[in-house]
Amino acid sequence: MANYTRDVKRRLTEAGCTFVRQGRGDHEIWYSPIINRHITVDSGIKSRHTANETLKQAGLPKAF
Repeated sequence: MANYTRDVKRRLTEAGCTFVRQGRGDHEIWYSPIINRHITVDSGIKSRHTANETLKQAGLPKAF
């Protein structure tokens, strides 16, 4: 089973997004300067649809 978490976090970092803090459970809160908002990133992304949705919420294009 694929795990997209590392690739999603790498793309967020390359786009200038920054880790803010741990969220509830296994989630992390990241800040996206592209949309000037915080987004939630799951630390166990197993679906490409979820990975693409996370990137979309951060203001980035689909990648998977």
